Amino acid sequence: MVRIVTDSCSDITPKMAEQFGLAVIPLNVHFGGKVYRDNIDLNTEGFYQKLTRSKILPTTSIPGPAVFTDTLNNLAKETREILVITLSRKFSVVYDIVSRSKESLKSKCNIEVIDSQLGIGGQLILAVSAALMARTEGTLEEIASWVTSAIPRTHVLMTFDTLEYLRKGGRIGKAQAFLGDLLKVNPILGIKKGEAFPITRVRSRARAVDFLVNFVKNFKKLDALVIEDGTTTNEPGKLAQRLQGLVPDEHFYRSKVSPVVGTHVGPHVLSVSVLEGE
Repeated sequence: MVRIVTDSCSDITPKMAEQFGLAVIPLNVHFGGKVYRDNIDLNTEGFYQKLTRSKILPTTSIPGPAVFTDTLNNLAKETREILVITLSRKFSVVYDIVSRSKESLKSKCNIEVIDSQLGIGGQLILAVSAALMARTEGTLEEIASWVTSAIPRTHVLMTFDTLEYLRKGGRIGKAQAFLGDLLKVNPILGIKKGEAFPITRVRSRARAVDFLVNFVKNFKKLDALVIEDGTTTNEPGKLAQRLQGLVPDEHFYRSKVSPVVGTHVGPHVLSVSVLEGE
């Protein structure tokens, strides 16, 4: 069976990884002089508690090439085919490191690496969908082809109360246009062609949530839907109620924005990701 690998910026929780048979390579969070492996040494709840209390912002990093090579090498002991779906190359060098790592395993295993051109829930949808295809005996070629074709149909929107985390983390991209109004609005960003881009600004959190709802409901057909948040408590549940019935329950996923991603978007992020139906 084809094994599917992704990185922790997909926001796939340990429980989801076990449920779908996914291998998730953790990226690193640096906090107070310590290095934590994303969602292994530091879970989402512990991370956001530290983030909201700390005056020093965390930073992130990519693990050494050996981590990627070891992961692939271990999987190569049980399969001859591996598909790796990475965070956008415009956000990180994960794709490049994995591409180099696979060269040492050519004789053992056939490995394909795909740049998702996304992150968070969009990357989650691609990885989970690929894992489900693998369970139904899809070949590496078939699954890789489907993932590539699904990328343009996968959409991510997010809102938060400040762009300051994105700015300081250097991941703001075309959303620079919003920086002049940081404290007055709730920005709404998307991810397109591998980078964050500005969509609109609204004057209240309630209007931002309404925008996310309308965005999702405007699609004629959806194959999958993801809701994610950082520390917000009631919002995800209320948002899920408003979007109930748009996709089958088994393709309606809930997750938390992981520590590595949370470092760049802050604690009050709320996101929706969809796979548009063909």
